[in-house]
Amino acid sequence: MATAIASASPLFLREPEIRRGIELMYFAQSTLARTTETRLAAIGLGRAHHRAIYFIARHPDLTVSALLGLLGITKQSLGRVLNELVDRAMVETRVGERDRRQRLLRLTPEGAALETELFETVRQHWAAAYARAGQQSVTGFWSVLEGMIGENDLARLSGLRG
Repeated sequence: MATAIASASPLFLREPEIRRGIELMYFAQSTLARTTETRLAAIGLGRAHHRAIYFIARHPDLTVSALLGLLGITKQSLGRVLNELVDRAMVETRVGERDRRQRLLRLTPEGAALETELFETVRQHWAAAYARAGQQSVTGFWSVLEGMIGENDLARLSGLRG
């Protein structure tokens, strides 16, 4: 059952309006996470694996250090995630051409198939929400999110657009 979309108050900088945005963000994130959790759990993976697979798919030959920066997790946590994905033949690593110390990450066909499956599940939710909101609202939503992210992180994400 669809509900009417609430209009933002002209006093949108007040606490109730900001709390409404925070609550909507929490529930939206929980909904999106639940859409993939069952599939991930069935193969013994979790959200950290999904995030790694997603960003590796978006940027083949991503360095481990760049992925570490994107995910904002500890090197030890990322190491566990990557080792498991490599062991399961979902991610492959190779040595950097210019810097032999670099490890470049790329999805295997199995990893790419999983990423496509998970993306399609999430895409359906995004597409329905975007269609309901309309192009102007989507642009506004992106603007709000970019304003929350900050310049340093936006610079890191710029290579992932397209």
